[in-house]
Amino acid sequence: MEEIYLTPLTGSILVVLAVGSGHLFRDNWKKQEDGWQRRAWLYGVLAGGSLLTLAFVPLKF
Repeated sequence: MEEIYLTPLTGSILVVLAVGSGHLFRDNWKKQEDGWQRRAWLYGVLAGGSLLTLAFVPLKF
C-alpha cells in the first residue's frame, strides 16, 4: 500500500473539487428546485469522497 499516494497537484485538485462540490451542494439544498435531491447527492458524494481521500491517502512531495 506504500505505492498509493497523492502528489501536491492531485491534492490541490481534490481540495478545489471538495470546496466546489460543497458549495454546489449547499446552493442546491437552499433552492430546492426540481430534481434537487439527485444533484445534492451527486455533489455530496463528490465532496465527501474528495475529503475522505485527502484524509486517508498520504501526500508525497
